[in-house]
Amino acid sequence: MPAFLKFIRRITLLPPLLLLAGCDLVVMAPSGDVAAQQRDLIVISTVLMLLIIVPVIFLTLFFAWRYRGSNTTATYDPDWHHSTALEVVIWSAPLTIIIALGAVTWISTHKLDPYRPLDRLDSERALPADVKPLTVEVVALDWKWLFFYPEQGIATVNELAAPVDVPVKFKITASSMMNSFYIPALAGQIYAMPGMETKLHAVINKPGDYEGFSANYSGDGFSHMRFKFHGVDRQGFDDWVARVKAQGTALNRDAYLKLEKPSEREPVRYFATVEAGLYETILNLCATPGKMCMHEMMHIDAMGGGGKESAGNREKLEYDNRHALEEGAGAATFPATGTPARSQEEPQGTNGANVPIQHDRPGMGGHEGHSTPGMHEGGDPAPAQLRN
Repeated sequence: MPAFLKFIRRITLLPPLLLLAGCDLVVMAPSGDVAAQQRDLIVISTVLMLLIIVPVIFLTLFFAWRYRGSNTTATYDPDWHHSTALEVVIWSAPLTIIIALGAVTWISTHKLDPYRPLDRLDSERALPADVKPLTVEVVALDWKWLFFYPEQGIATVNELAAPVDVPVKFKITASSMMNSFYIPALAGQIYAMPGMETKLHAVINKPGDYEGFSANYSGDGFSHMRFKFHGVDRQGFDDWVARVKAQGTALNRDAYLKLEKPSEREPVRYFATVEAGLYETILNLCATPGKMCMHEMMHIDAMGGGGKESAGNREKLEYDNRHALEEGAGAATFPATGTPARSQEEPQGTNGANVPIQHDRPGMGGHEGHSTPGMHEGGDPAPAQLRN
């Protein structure tokens, strides 16, 4: 018996020890209003579900104990088969929970839309009418983060700062690999995709240094794709900008192309000046000389295509193999084995020739039903983007 009591005392010490295991539970104790609302949504959803789960577990254990075989005092009624009151409770309680969860989900989906500008600083303060959001342009590289501050004319690598109680408008994209931008203390994760721009509106309410990282696996250096986010007061932010300008170098297109190459454990870097329009060229996948920007290709498509001559644009539209031919380059699209992801061999069942398919109905092809989509007169292939 003493040994059993000693065991029980040790078990009771386990929960407090688990709380001291080193987890700071930042998701449940955030420092930004958007993350706080998301925390509240998690708590509300969990409580609503526990309203069903806890009684069901309790009643399951109670019935197993109350109506056990050795309990001869329990009522035994083998002919019982229906109770209207019990049916009402069984069906109305879950239905009520589902309606409540649906309402909370509907409201939160619109209220916490990352594209929606903020209307408050926190639960007690509305957004002042004269407050101007801070714009930050985010680029997920392999494997580091590049931040542009267009209004301040600076850029940084793996370091981010914002004033407390000032809305921040993030514009997020990627250079090659799909990624995810996540600062748990600030807001939820937002995907970063090449050739696309996602947005996030958020605000930090408490000064401090917070962890930011990639929340989407993107290759070898994913584990170390982290950065620091500094929440500071207005004067602290101005001092940080001044330090970046004093210690930074110039970020032009050539410097960016060197920075863009895959690397791991990249240190913090400052850039005091940024070439005009550099973020737009990254977004449109045309930072590399000789590449056609996506918005130019979309304009050609909107005008009805470039005709037979557009076949010359094919090389200008190849964005995913720009590091493949470089000596010793380990691009994210190049496997660690060194073998290209796409084989140079012809697929089985083809003769290596593009044979137009004849159509029975006119209008199926580009010209009188004699050519397939993606083929011009004479059998010349169109750019891959036009064939998709």
